[in-house]
Amino acid sequence: MKGRAISYSDAELFWIGDNCHLPRRELHREFVDIWDRPDVSQANLTALCKRKGWLTGRTGRFQKGQAPHNKGKPFNPPGSEQGRFKKGERRGVAVDLYKPIGTERLSKDGYLERKIHDGMPLQSRWRAVHLIRWEEANGPVPEGHALKCLDGDRTNTDPANWKCIPRSMLPRLSGRWTTGYDDAPAQLKPTIMATAELEQAVRVARKGGAA
Repeated sequence: MKGRAISYSDAELFWIGDNCHLPRRELHREFVDIWDRPDVSQANLTALCKRKGWLTGRTGRFQKGQAPHNKGKPFNPPGSEQGRFKKGERRGVAVDLYKPIGTERLSKDGYLERKIHDGMPLQSRWRAVHLIRWEEANGPVPEGHALKCLDGDRTNTDPANWKCIPRSMLPRLSGRWTTGYDDAPAQLKPTIMATAELEQAVRVARKGGAA
């Protein structure tokens, strides 16, 4: 995170150093998932590896005419299957850090999230609880729309606390042109929302019904 140093535990540093040969995007994905560190960006991890001298040792390309050293050669030494990971298997610290499906956490933006699967991609494993509950009650959010928190408490996942609005209304509620909805007193919020909806309706009418 820009503006402050990122701290790492000794165990995290050991894991990063032991896996520094991985491509940085893959290293970052695995680190964030295993250690539950959404505050660490890929750039943070890359900078750490450079400072520590933990390089991948790869240029990222084959030289012209170069063939992989193991081309056409099977690699299956006797007994090697004993050390292989089985699909879905976790070992070591990954066992302690694993979050089961159904686990809930607070995102860095203040939204309550729930783990919904263990598959890939990693980013799809967690989903906002307010979105899950709203869709259970109302169906999928229409294309081009978003859910807006009404009372300002993003952990309040009651579907009645979330309003489905066109994304084009978000700038009007953000405070770009007037008092921001989220920062306004509770008694002013309905007025700000109604004003934004009226402006949206005028905008749509002028465009011939297209939001």
